[in-house]
Amino acid sequence: MRISQECVGCGQCAAYCPYGAIAVFGRAVMNGKCVECCTCVDYCPVCAISGDA
Repeated sequence: MRISQECVGCGQCAAYCPYGAIAVFGRAVMNGKCVECCTCVDYCPVCAISGDA
């Protein structure tokens, strides 16, 4: 998963990630727990997350 500069740090992706794979420090960052389920992509209000590695 890739998080672009368009991320506004709202935390929606982190809140809905079933694996706890996202933290928000000003903007979202992925950790090693990501299994690419794409739940974060569905909940990002600004489409800042994509499946591109």
